[in-house]
Amino acid sequence: MARLALLSVSDKTGIVDLARSLVERYGFQLVSSGGTAKALQAAGIAVTKVSEHTGAPEILGGRVKTLHPRIHGGILGRPTLDSDRADLEAQSIPPIELVACNLYPFEQTVAEPETTLTEAIEQIDIGGPTLVRAAAKNFDRVTILTDPSQYEPYLAELETHGSPSLDFRFSCARAAFDRVLSYDCAISAYLAGQSVGETPAREPPLLIRAIPHQTLRYGENPQQQALWYREMGELTGWAGAQKLQGKDLSYNNLVDLEAARAIAAEFADDPQVCVAILKHTNPCGMALADTVEEAYRSALAGDPVSAFGGIVAITRPLDAPTARALTETFLECVIAPACGAEAAEILQAKQNLRLLVLPNFQAGPQQTVKAIAGGYLVQQADSTPTNPDSWTIPTEVQPTAAQLRDLTFAWKVCKFVKSNAIVVAKDGRTLGIGAGQMNRVGAAKIALEQAGDRAQGAVLASDGFFPFGDSVTHAAAAGIAAVIQPGGSIRDRESIDAANVAGIPMICTGIRHFLH
Repeated sequence: MARLALLSVSDKTGIVDLARSLVERYGFQLVSSGGTAKALQAAGIAVTKVSEHTGAPEILGGRVKTLHPRIHGGILGRPTLDSDRADLEAQSIPPIELVACNLYPFEQTVAEPETTLTEAIEQIDIGGPTLVRAAAKNFDRVTILTDPSQYEPYLAELETHGSPSLDFRFSCARAAFDRVLSYDCAISAYLAGQSVGETPAREPPLLIRAIPHQTLRYGENPQQQALWYREMGELTGWAGAQKLQGKDLSYNNLVDLEAARAIAAEFADDPQVCVAILKHTNPCGMALADTVEEAYRSALAGDPVSAFGGIVAITRPLDAPTARALTETFLECVIAPACGAEAAEILQAKQNLRLLVLPNFQAGPQQTVKAIAGGYLVQQADSTPTNPDSWTIPTEVQPTAAQLRDLTFAWKVCKFVKSNAIVVAKDGRTLGIGAGQMNRVGAAKIALEQAGDRAQGAVLASDGFFPFGDSVTHAAAAGIAAVIQPGGSIRDRESIDAANVAGIPMICTGIRHFLH
């Protein structure tokens, strides 16, 4: 009996080459649905249409093609079982060995803003997922290919073994169920946002489509198991970053790296180079400068003690002078959008240092998700652009142009410091940072003590409003020359009056940046 393959694909990439190899090298007979059959016939490849194989025509404008016992019996049949074999013989149903099937482009269709609900509905594949699930269920005998990238490995299996190994068929079955899951999730999410008649749109279900990427040595602590999942589809974000050297990434590395990416993204479009040094997700030193080395050394000077064992994010390609500077301190990870060959060679002296290239810092998640007992909290990412034109200045003294630049810088940094957060900065670099304190006065005290004498003429940013005037008074006494804060407290007047008494300007942004 000839080997039988069913080819029914929406994305016809590589299908002609696959079909030709199946027929000419391995003696397969092909069965294909309408569009695929036309493509193969146009290429001069012998193929039997599904309607000819089943004896039933395609109906309902092509909505029903492969939903037939002669198709699904051939896929699901188990010739090793007497009862199955008897059914197949009684109905003259030949077994199908291979199914190559990818689905209608629903995701691509609904990604177009002008797509109507009717158009989207027509791109919901019915026969395709049924074929895929049937073939994947019977992986013990049948191979299911759901992506053109699988064609060459499949042909390699045929060349090496004569037929695909069980391991290969099982891996294809896993990929098939992943694809059907992703497809159904996309449909569910899209329909949740639609309204028909009196049925309103609703919030979509939380659908996290991710697959295991890497088992981590442990989580935050050695007693905690951890697994890194990545989004389905092409490798993006950290899964797609290029690690040039260093040990495998740990759970804590990845958490810190994402915090570093986010803060670097805030400054990715700045005309100057930005370097951020982070420890335990908090920036401990940040600076803007004209060269990468200058920005790094300036950021390091902000808190060289905390920088030990830290994460460094650089918004420009890493160069050799900066690489030499990086070797002077123990660091866990360095990330940049690119790395020169000489810089990479220099850093090889630090074999345990993880050096990563992430070309696009700004491609981050649009939502954040936190697990709580019995559920999840989902929110939009805090990605509101900084807009100084919307700020108000309620004090008698107005900030100078230089102060406004530093206030803007400090405000952007403060967005990424755990609440309660205070940032002291001057000349485009941080001098002191108070993070995660239980009260704002404590955070200000830490930041100002860290800045020391450098606080003279510097600016101070607070992620939340000042409910009392004490923080402003304390800051002014330490030499702070200007303050920026959200405003919005019922006791704003106290802070404003404190600034006026000290003779310093205060900006109220009208937006806060709590980070828990």
